[in-house]
Amino acid sequence: MSRRAVTLLIASAGVIGALLIAALIPVPYVSLMPGPTFNTLGSQGSPAGKKAVPLIQISGRRTFPTDGHLNMVTVSYIGGPGYRPPFNVFAAIASWLNPNNAVVPEQELFPPGQSQQQVNRQDTEEMAGSQQAATAAALCQLKIKFTTDSTVTNTIKGLPAYGVLHAGDVIEAVGGTPVSCQASVGSLIQARQAGRPVRLTVRRAGKLMNVTLRTVKSGGVPVIGVNVVVSFVFPFRVKINLSDVGGPSAGMMFALGIIDKLTPMNLTDGKFIAGTGEIAENGTVAPIGGIQQKMVAARAAGATVFLTPASNCPDTAGAVPPGLRLIKVSTLSGAIAALKALNAGRRVPGC
Repeated sequence: MSRRAVTLLIASAGVIGALLIAALIPVPYVSLMPGPTFNTLGSQGSPAGKKAVPLIQISGRRTFPTDGHLNMVTVSYIGGPGYRPPFNVFAAIASWLNPNNAVVPEQELFPPGQSQQQVNRQDTEEMAGSQQAATAAALCQLKIKFTTDSTVTNTIKGLPAYGVLHAGDVIEAVGGTPVSCQASVGSLIQARQAGRPVRLTVRRAGKLMNVTLRTVKSGGVPVIGVNVVVSFVFPFRVKINLSDVGGPSAGMMFALGIIDKLTPMNLTDGKFIAGTGEIAENGTVAPIGGIQQKMVAARAAGATVFLTPASNCPDTAGAVPPGLRLIKVSTLSGAIAALKALNAGRRVPGC
């Protein structure tokens, strides 16, 4: 064998080895891609795949016919802990070259030390929470009465509530104002001046009692040092039939779908509208991740209008697909007002 042949053989083996290593070793990045969209006014297949059921199913209350689309949107991803085949450098380059995808550091989706299963479980819990918050926001917007329970999970040592309130206590009122979808425990306490006493109406073991605590300033706001978990008791059943989708970002579209079904107002006027945004029970719309991929998914599905959280507007610059009109929203009531204006041919707030 000539020296040149040996050199070529060694070089080829080195290149092949390097390529194999690059193919087998995952890189610490994840690719975000446009995911499927779902019409909150439409139907979905059952888990058995035999029968279509409404995505939003309401029982115990009169509903009205709907038309058009109010689509929630999703983001798919490849990569992350335990992903097979490994998300290697070649997959990362291919995703980076695709204008509809985004390659982001792995820790943006998977906090250090968390497995893919743990993240999936958290996403599922956030989805369940967003459905409850969306129902609460919709009924709050429509002024349909329901019960809001703020149950103490723990108190913080060294702060006023420690040793006074206990896990399982339900805070029903702050300063005489009932806790509701529009007035949370936190907002009612933070509306007071630090250092001033605040009277809490608490239900403990089925009995009501009054507790007076003095607020202190922490992080620049008045606090008493209590953590609560909020739950709701609704006067009728709202079930959202959607599986294998996680995260909180569909909340606003769920709320709009519920409102459209419970009222004769016809929010879409037959249009294909999509959108995104995490929602709180008081109707506040918060920003989400993957806005660019969600816009692409919405337009590919046929949407012509996209409801965008106001704080996400800067992220849409230069990335809006042709034929898609953005409407900026920051509250559920603002989204409804914008859709009514759109249907009437009036100006709407854009990004």
